[in-house]
Amino acid sequence: MNATLLVTGGTGTIGSRVVPMLREAGRDVRILSRHPRADEPGIHHVSGDTVAGTGLAEALDGVDVVLHLAGGAKGDDIAARNLAAAAKTAGTRHLILISVVGADRMPIGYFRAKAEAERAIAESGTPWSVLRATQLHEFVYPMVRGMAKLPLLPTPGGLRFEPVNVDEVAARLVELALGDPAGRVADIAGPEVVDVRQLADAYAEVMGSRPRPGLPIRIPGAIGRAYRAGDNLAGDTVQRGQRTWREFLGGRAQQAGIGDEPAQVQHGSAGLV
Repeated sequence: MNATLLVTGGTGTIGSRVVPMLREAGRDVRILSRHPRADEPGIHHVSGDTVAGTGLAEALDGVDVVLHLAGGAKGDDIAARNLAAAAKTAGTRHLILISVVGADRMPIGYFRAKAEAERAIAESGTPWSVLRATQLHEFVYPMVRGMAKLPLLPTPGGLRFEPVNVDEVAARLVELALGDPAGRVADIAGPEVVDVRQLADAYAEVMGSRPRPGLPIRIPGAIGRAYRAGDNLAGDTVQRGQRTWREFLGGRAQQAGIGDEPAQVQHGSAGLV
């Protein structure tokens, strides 16, 4: 049976990778968004807003599996509660949420909203799966690119990341969507733990820019303590991706026509020093 899957955030950074993978698996997809696009073969766009709670009943009609990938700076907890309630009413078989590593540990509003979203899904009464991921390469990139333009590079002590390849996250979500509800599954993270200095030095080397001297700073308060403790990092049971930050940068450099030896960039050392 080729039951339709509903994807919220289906045109976003992760969703735009998930949807083609689902189509390759032979599944029909319905995408919920506030500004629906024109339909494509096997892909139907519908209008709705998870935060406002509009259009959800119609979007869920005839759907067995929901991938909730939509998110923003605010309202992720509200959106999850609205979607969970609608999914329960619709008799959805499997509700899947993408969350963030450290959701229940980091004292930051965004993380707390993600933790509340997880709770809403888990308490919905609908069979569920939750996948926590670290920051995507695409989200780390503009931060590092902006820092590379500064005369001094801010280097917060203890601030580390595990940037992960979006296609690897998308592939894992598709696995979950095509399988049975699994509850909280292993986190997914990139293959390296890197700090700002390592991220910026790799950017400068691959993009051919000048490394900036560092300006050590200290993140104050509870947020600083959490970062220094590594509360934003994945644990021992994490599923590690394969594509490194340097390899991601190599792809960006090729797109921009930077460098004459892209193969060397793509297969460079994983250590960003």
